[in-house]
Amino acid sequence: MWPIVLSAIALVLVFEGVLPFLSPRLWRDIMLRLVQRNDRQVRVMGLTSMLIGVAIMVLVHTWIY
Repeated sequence: MWPIVLSAIALVLVFEGVLPFLSPRLWRDIMLRLVQRNDRQVRVMGLTSMLIGVAIMVLVHTWIY
């Protein structure tokens, strides 16, 4: 199980690094806009991201198995 978890974390880091590598200015602008949001908006964005991730995992898991 640990190799799968570590692979998933590594893949997240790769995806997180793509935008700053390809377009640092755009990434910086996005981060500045994010900092200007209030806590509730950031939490809703985080929750939405987690729910989408769970939905994708469920779809992939049911599709593969």
